[in-house]
Amino acid sequence: MTDTAYDVQGQIAGLWIYPVKSCAGIAVQQARLSRHGLQWDRHWMVVDANGEFLTQRSLPRMALIRPEITADSLLLHFAGQSSLQISLLAQGGKCKASVWSDTVHAWDLGEWAEPARAWLTQVLGADCRLVRFDPAQPRQASERWVSQGQAPVHFADGYPLLVLSQSAVDELNHKLEQAGETPIDARRFRPNIVIAGIEAHDEDRVEQFDLLDDLHKLSGLSLQPCKPCTRCPIPDIDPDTAVQGVAVGQSIRRYRQDSRMDGAITFGMNTIVLGLPDVEGASVQIELGQSLAGNLRFD
Repeated sequence: MTDTAYDVQGQIAGLWIYPVKSCAGIAVQQARLSRHGLQWDRHWMVVDANGEFLTQRSLPRMALIRPEITADSLLLHFAGQSSLQISLLAQGGKCKASVWSDTVHAWDLGEWAEPARAWLTQVLGADCRLVRFDPAQPRQASERWVSQGQAPVHFADGYPLLVLSQSAVDELNHKLEQAGETPIDARRFRPNIVIAGIEAHDEDRVEQFDLLDDLHKLSGLSLQPCKPCTRCPIPDIDPDTAVQGVAVGQSIRRYRQDSRMDGAITFGMNTIVLGLPDVEGASVQIELGQSLAGNLRFD
């Protein structure tokens, strides 16, 4: 049991990393958490010939590329193809890549660049290549939404973490089933942390989640939801088949129009990490079942 002074108490029910932006995620039992987010999350990105990022929005088959992290390699798997293996030490030369309005510094992977380009082009049917984020050239989350100082981020759309309540997915599934549609799971929304034991969309309303260890706050470490996550067509893409439907988007449009985002559809919260020192390598381990708790925000 956690401190009863908290308004909201729950547990980490899902931990996901997405080593390659917009490819399949990896469910993990535990992960290192730094100010950048979870270890290995969005460290690599698929780009076109001009360095512009590519996602499932234009290439739904990216959902079927399954990354794996081993002791020394990034492996990419795709049904019917030999797996691609790239050293975790691979850097190569400097290059630039674009994520939305940001131009970021990256590595071109050197000797692994051409095998990666050939493999991705074959799998996706489009001329594309793989780049890796250069941590020596920091990228920061939007100052408009981050009130507690700068929040570094890799190739994620804009923030270190995406947090989602399991009950929000359950509520959506109830609406889908009422409409005669097939229920889905949290993968459609590509969260990093799924929280069980809280009300649907409590992540929208909590000032911050304190991570707890043995019933106490974990060294002052907190997750602060800072910006509602606006939704594009990706939740309508089945992560197991890459087939795009319409039912999920149609359903959430009926009840998730968000005045904070000028009426845009939101689901889940972009989140930053508070309480870790601003030094290279600072991180803690979090795991499934870990408790977290917070107090409701009254705007």
